Amino acid sequence: MTDPDDPLGLRTDAPLLDGWLTFRAADAVPFSTPGHKQRLDLVGPVVLGDIPLYGGVDTIRQNAGALAAADALLAAAWGADWGRISVGGSTHGNQTLMLAICRPGDTVVVTRTLHRSLLLGMVLAGVNPVWVRPEVDVTTGLPTHVPVDRVRRALDEHPEAKAVFLVEPTYVGTVSDLSAHAGVAHEHGVPLVVDQAWGAYFGFHPDLPRHALQAGADAMVTSAHKTLPACTQSAFVVANTGLLDRDRLDRAFEATATTSPSGTTAASADAARALLLQDGERLLGHLVRLADHARDRLRQVPGLVLLDDVVDPSVTVDRAKVAINTSGAGATGLAVEDDLIAAGMPVELADRDTVVPIISMSDDFDTVDRFVDGVRESVERQRAEPRPVLPSVSWTVDPDVVMSPRDAYFATHRTVPAMDAIGCVSAELVAPYPPGIPVLAPGERITATAVDGLRQAMADGTQVRYAADPTLASLQVVADA
Repeated sequence: MTDPDDPLGLRTDAPLLDGWLTFRAADAVPFSTPGHKQRLDLVGPVVLGDIPLYGGVDTIRQNAGALAAADALLAAAWGADWGRISVGGSTHGNQTLMLAICRPGDTVVVTRTLHRSLLLGMVLAGVNPVWVRPEVDVTTGLPTHVPVDRVRRALDEHPEAKAVFLVEPTYVGTVSDLSAHAGVAHEHGVPLVVDQAWGAYFGFHPDLPRHALQAGADAMVTSAHKTLPACTQSAFVVANTGLLDRDRLDRAFEATATTSPSGTTAASADAARALLLQDGERLLGHLVRLADHARDRLRQVPGLVLLDDVVDPSVTVDRAKVAINTSGAGATGLAVEDDLIAAGMPVELADRDTVVPIISMSDDFDTVDRFVDGVRESVERQRAEPRPVLPSVSWTVDPDVVMSPRDAYFATHRTVPAMDAIGCVSAELVAPYPPGIPVLAPGERITATAVDGLRQAMADGTQVRYAADPTLASLQVVADA
């Protein structure tokens, strides 16, 4: 008889899911955290299903070994010899890998389209970045790939570099030549590390890109919750340890992890991993068909442009990702987003010229058609003369590094009017969010281009976050730089 709580029978292959289901079915009277004790009559159903990892899914002393078993299964699924399930998202994974690989004062080659979590990992580790910028598609203003020659040149010019860190795929689904990047990194004797947060399903279907380890990378982090049916904050960190230290990986993971992990979140990640192995090819084939269907219908809306229709054919694009440019229809992506939110369909990213939904294996043709209908109706309401694309400052920032991110972060700072800050060294991180890519970063000289770009993004309606002054009327700068 099929278990209604586990209709696909995943628990036999997912030890954390098995522990979660076992605890849920038990007549338990816990005298451990969490304090709601599984009661729903105090604060309501918001705590429904919240089971801790320690003292719930497994015992406080982890007698059952469920977590270690799940981590081993994770590593095997990605062809790695080390793996850990995180309940701190790819943020935790990025900072784990930076702390595991680097020491204070080390240099690393890093793509400038990194997430803020990786930059803050550099602050934690005391690392000096050598930035490499991506190419930007002229039609859509979106990033495409990091040329291999740029990384090779950076490594040649900085032989002291300890690693290469890339973000693949980008927020909009484009992928660099990771095999070539891995070859260049290894020629220089350093590991290639990939933030693959948006590609949790890579490597599990022939129509989708290979995952980073399959392409030769040494370590990667990916967000189970972004594109797989797992709870928010669940992530995977996997590595092959030929160029990495296993003990350092474990210590770095624990140093930045919570000591009270959610068993529900971890179990959902374990279940998603088991699902990929058991039925991933069928479910991901369905996902690819859904994305193709969305693209076919969106192409029928005059003025809309899809990134994968115009990007250089040599650039790999995640076939499950749909990135829409609205400038040719005269509509703004942010206004389309507002209409979609009003219709109950929030999207992952929108800016002046772009809308990026997340279509997942949990969708069906009805939900995708509803989304496309919403986009079409919004664009028709806004339709105007086509306007030139204005690439987001997130993709085009050209950093001028003056001091290490860590030194600037901890330096004495002063607050000055934004226009007076031009030429000074930033003490803070400021980023449009999403995508969370720093435009101003600690240790970099503040330019008029960066300030103007941030202000333009705010004027267009994009959220700009992490600045001490959310209006950007003032900025924090290093006092003595």
